[in-house]
Amino acid sequence: MKLESVIAELERNRKVFKETLADMPQLLINWKANPKDWSLLEIICHLVDEEKEDFRTRVDYTLQHPDAPLKSIDPVGWVQKRDYNTQDFEKKVEQFDKERQISIAWLQTTEDLNWQNTLYHPELGTMSARSFLYNWLAHDYHHIRQINRIKYNFLKQDSGDSLEYAGNW
Repeated sequence: MKLESVIAELERNRKVFKETLADMPQLLINWKANPKDWSLLEIICHLVDEEKEDFRTRVDYTLQHPDAPLKSIDPVGWVQKRDYNTQDFEKKVEQFDKERQISIAWLQTTEDLNWQNTLYHPELGTMSARSFLYNWLAHDYHHIRQINRIKYNFLKQDSGDSLEYAGNW
């Protein structure tokens, strides 16, 4: 997959997130199948923070400062520290959409930069800017799947019906 294709897919995913999270019933926004799971509200807050402070920042950092140490982040800890559960869901969906638009506009200016630049990630070892970009897209897919699983499990519980006819989950 070429750089332009990855950027185009990130743009498509912006639309997927916006549409799949539109008009959510309040009960579903905070619903969890298990207490340790993330709710849709926690996921969208996470996506906003990841967009600004992880992927866009780390791709840029790797492109611009490949030999500098990587600033640590705490995405799992942010759920509590940033009080995700008290945030406004619709505002966070809009904020993610705006942040993704900023990311896409910026990414479209980077094609002449050295995407093979690397830096050292303390847990994963050496990573290139290109690898961070591909992981950004994979991160989208992970959370799209997670959101769909939450919606499916909520439907299953709310309906009280067997959903076996729909196919294997």
